Amino acid sequence: MTGTTGAADPTGHDPDRIKCVVWDLDGTLWDEIAVETLTDELPVPRPEMLAAIDALAARGVLSSLASRSAPAVLDRMDAVPGLRERFLAPQVSWQDKSESLRRIAKDLGIAVEALVLVDDSPYERAEVEALLPGVRTLDPGEVPTLLAAFEDREVTPESRERVRRYRTEETRRAEGERFQGSREEFLRWCDMRLTIGPAVADEIPRALELAARTHRLNSSGLTPDRLRALAAADGHELYTARMSDRFGEYGIIGAALVDRTAPGSWSVPLLALSCRVAGRGAAAAFLFWLMERARECGAERFRVTLRPTDANLEMRILLRQAGLRRTEADGDADGDGAILARALHGGDGGGDLPKPPAWLHVSTRKDADA
Repeated sequence: MTGTTGAADPTGHDPDRIKCVVWDLDGTLWDEIAVETLTDELPVPRPEMLAAIDALAARGVLSSLASRSAPAVLDRMDAVPGLRERFLAPQVSWQDKSESLRRIAKDLGIAVEALVLVDDSPYERAEVEALLPGVRTLDPGEVPTLLAAFEDREVTPESRERVRRYRTEETRRAEGERFQGSREEFLRWCDMRLTIGPAVADEIPRALELAARTHRLNSSGLTPDRLRALAAADGHELYTARMSDRFGEYGIIGAALVDRTAPGSWSVPLLALSCRVAGRGAAAAFLFWLMERARECGAERFRVTLRPTDANLEMRILLRQAGLRRTEADGDADGDGAILARALHGGDGGGDLPKPPAWLHVSTRKDADA
C-alpha cells in the first residue's frame, strides 16, 4: 500500500479521504482474462468483490473500473444485468493505469488522491504509485481491511444516495455535451435552485460529513468533532444549503458555521461545499447569502477562517473575489490559518455586496433569529 492519508484509522485507511475505489478486471473482479474467453460471455465476477462494491456503495463510496483490456469488454458488460451499473466513469482501454485514474477523477470531479486502486498486478500498482503518489493501491486480498475502515462510520441519507446522484451527474454531463449553446445558457436551462437556512437536527451528520470529506471547496478543514462542539456553543449557528435542478435533487451540498459572539461581526470558522457542485456558482451563492444575511442582522464586518491547502485553491479565489482580505487588525486563526475579512457597509471596502450568478435561483429555507 502507498499514498498519503490524513488521520488514518487502525486499518491504515482514512475513510474521509476515500471517495471512489477503482477496480481492475482480469484477476481482480474475476479470475479469467476476458479477451481470451471463447465466447462473448464475460468471466463470472467474484461474489466477494461484488459484495465489497455493494458494501462500499451503501456507505457512499463510488466504484469505477480501470482495466488494460479491449474497450469491447466494457460493451459486453452492458449485457450483464446489474454489473455495469455498479461502476461510474469506467476506463477500459490499453492506456496506462495512471492515465485511467486521472480520467476517472476528472470525470467524477474529485481529486485523484481520493481514489483507491485495487489491482492484482504488482506492476500496475507500482506504475500508479510512481506517477500518482497520492493514490493508495491494494492487492485484492487487502480489500477486507478497506471494508473494515468503514464499519463504524455513520451513514447519512446523502451517503446512501451518493452513487445514484453521481449517476444523475453523468446524465447532466451528457446533456451538457449535447447542449447547443454557451455554458451559461446550459446552466440557466438546468433551472438550478439553492435553498439555504439554519440546520435542523437531522442535517448535522451531513454537515459533519462535508467538513471531513470536502477538500476542494473547504475554507478551513475544521474537524467534525470541533465543528460539532462549536455548533452547540452559545452564539454559534450552523447553516446548510440544498440544491436541485431539472435532473433531480443534489441533497445537502453545503455547510457553514457562523460565530456571532463578537459584537458587530459575523465570523465563519468553516465554509464547506461538495465538489459535485464545483463550477456551478453554488459556493459563491452560499457565501454571498451569508454576507447579505449578516448585514441584515446588523453586522458591520464579515470574517472567514482560511487554511490554505493544495486542494482548496478554488475556495481561496472565491474569498478574494468576494472582497475578503487579510488584515493585521483581524489577526490570525489558530495554527496555520488566517482570518480574511471585509466590511459589509459603505466605506472601508464595504459598499455593494456581490450577487449570486444569474442562472442560480437562491432562496431562504427558514429565517434564522436576528
